[in-house]
Amino acid sequence: MPLGETLKEWYRVIFKENYSPVVGGILLALLVILLEMWHCPWGIVGGLRNWGEWVLYGVGLLEEAPSHPLWFYSSVLNIGLVLGAFISACLAQEFGIKIPSLLEIIKAVVGGILMGVGSAFAFGCNIEGFYMSIANLSASGITMLLGLMIGIFLGIKYFFWEKERFVFKYERIIDTRKISPFLVIIALLIFLWGSYVYLRTENKDGQFLLGLLLISTAIGFVIHRMRFCMVNIFKEPLFSGDITMAKKFALSLFLVSCGLLFTKMMDLKDPLANVYPTFFQGSLIGGIIFGFGMMIAGGCAAGVLWRMAEGEIKQFIVVFFFALTYTVFRYYFDYVWKVWDKGLLGVSIFLPNLFGYVGSFIIISIIIFLWYGFIFYRLKAKRIYWR
Repeated sequence: MPLGETLKEWYRVIFKENYSPVVGGILLALLVILLEMWHCPWGIVGGLRNWGEWVLYGVGLLEEAPSHPLWFYSSVLNIGLVLGAFISACLAQEFGIKIPSLLEIIKAVVGGILMGVGSAFAFGCNIEGFYMSIANLSASGITMLLGLMIGIFLGIKYFFWEKERFVFKYERIIDTRKISPFLVIIALLIFLWGSYVYLRTENKDGQFLLGLLLISTAIGFVIHRMRFCMVNIFKEPLFSGDITMAKKFALSLFLVSCGLLFTKMMDLKDPLANVYPTFFQGSLIGGIIFGFGMMIAGGCAAGVLWRMAEGEIKQFIVVFFFALTYTVFRYYFDYVWKVWDKGLLGVSIFLPNLFGYVGSFIIISIIIFLWYGFIFYRLKAKRIYWR
């Protein structure tokens, strides 16, 4: 095969094709493990809270200015994710300004608010409260999984109700494929500028933030090529019978759990990272509210960010209300009602304290296996969700 044809084929496989379950699951797992080894667990809502605090500060509801978004580690994670997804979308010519209908705008507001409330109860979104909590051997991740499944089920019921009562109007799309190469160049220049600033700064956190930017940008690129979204992970196997995303998720969660188990057994990182005082009330209630909210919003916490990077105006609205609601509720939970000090939403349970590391890993593996087995069984039996 000529060199030119070979390069085109590689470009198509890397930058245009959706990654397979094995490739996507392995890449995401490696990046998530690397991120936690570098500095901190993967998360979304910490950065959203920082953005929400800036909104409140801008309207005069906060007296002190929050940490600068470019120098706050959780915010940098989200910025890198959006940047990586934007680069991926432009390279694949999948970026375009998508203007939603009035109904979708209303759903964006409601969904964003519910996701913010659910995250406050669970001390995190589907990434911190479920994905990373399970991988870090926290019992609250298991109860949030149950809550998410209930919320998704309710969301599917709502979907059928909506479909029977409203006429769907397609959103208007502004085609930007002709300028995609220029957008990629702009994004890469921003990435290089940010990397240079973090590398050359005298701030002691500069090198940590540089690593966070590099890894989170790679995560954003990978999850966009995977089309990673927990709405599809939970909904599609029950709704359409498509288990592709479920395979990617199950593999990545299992591999991340393996990697983080090793780091905790070797005492390389804080064993209690992502172990939250929400077992079982907060994680269960939060999971139900968040699961229903992300069905209404059309994306999980990571999904709304990479869809925003694709140009979906609806997801900008979701992120705004998600961030604002989470910020307000966490303020009241932390400082006014002091729910964590009083243990009103549960307790912290680190599974190895009860079952040891090996026992905890076996429990987590069984949960992943049973969840995936249930999905696979329904597919083989052709028992897709019905009303």
